[in-house]
Amino acid sequence: MVRAKDNTQDIIIAVMGPTGSGKSNFINKLVGGKEESGADRLKSCTQDIREFKVDLADGKRYVFVDTPGFDDTYRSDRDILRTIAEWLEKKYRRDVKLTGIIYTHRISDNRMSGSVCKNLDLFGRLCGDGAAQRVRLVTTMWDNERQENMATYQRRVSQLEGNFWKPLISVGARHERFSNTQKSAWNIVSTLLQDSTPSVDVKRRLDEASEGRALLIQEEMVDAHKELKETSAGKALYSRFRKVLLEQKETLKQLADALAEKDPKAVEQLRAEYRRTEAEMQKAIQDMEKMRIPLGRRIALLFARTKTHSRKIELNFVPGESLDNNRVA
Repeated sequence: MVRAKDNTQDIIIAVMGPTGSGKSNFINKLVGGKEESGADRLKSCTQDIREFKVDLADGKRYVFVDTPGFDDTYRSDRDILRTIAEWLEKKYRRDVKLTGIIYTHRISDNRMSGSVCKNLDLFGRLCGDGAAQRVRLVTTMWDNERQENMATYQRRVSQLEGNFWKPLISVGARHERFSNTQKSAWNIVSTLLQDSTPSVDVKRRLDEASEGRALLIQEEMVDAHKELKETSAGKALYSRFRKVLLEQKETLKQLADALAEKDPKAVEQLRAEYRRTEAEMQKAIQDMEKMRIPLGRRIALLFARTKTHSRKIELNFVPGESLDNNRVA
């Protein structure tokens, strides 16, 4: 690993997404690191922020940033959000902005699991609409799929673009397909340096494209002087508690019905689901207690005149929804 020093001229690209979606592998292709096996790609390789630099012959330096996903077995969502937010805050205070963000998603997933939805929701709140043009929604794992299944994966792309990613795409984000090669990775990175504004001076246009844009959470924490728990992403942890509570109540209802019908197989499945939601509930309670906002502070925020340039991106979806149906909004 190479730890890069801050430089306002660096081209800094963060790679985000769920655990096992190929973030570290994508960066390895860019920096020439060791390729991960298929099994390794499904495990978390990143517990903290990691920076990797690449110096090119044209004098430009790229810094690729590997980030942890919001579904870590050993760390709470609050801890992961704080890790990412503090790193972004420090960069912004030093006038160092991200050139772009790569958000990875496995094309091999046939459903939008709860953890995938959670990652995407927090990403939209963390990024904001102002920086969406700097976002590339990258599908991975194409190299693992057989040719006869390609039609299915193309339908999944349509579902992602037309439903789950639609709010991001509508404000400027773009989908790119990663073929697990160095060329493919660099081609995706190059799209972040392109600018649609007509100009004879190509060099100036590329320089402007590489300048970067502040994310919503950076504007909230630095410009609007908000604490992490007061940001859009921080508040999302509260809403997650309510969602988990509703899931748990529904599971208990189904469990009672299964017991009444004497269905042992369904009972065992529902008990496992209840244990899962109970564990997630406890994590959510801990996060909520740590991020509680005092009443006085809430009142002060109501009268604060500081505003952000960006707004959160609202993403509406149902966890567990299939990507193999034909529904497109």
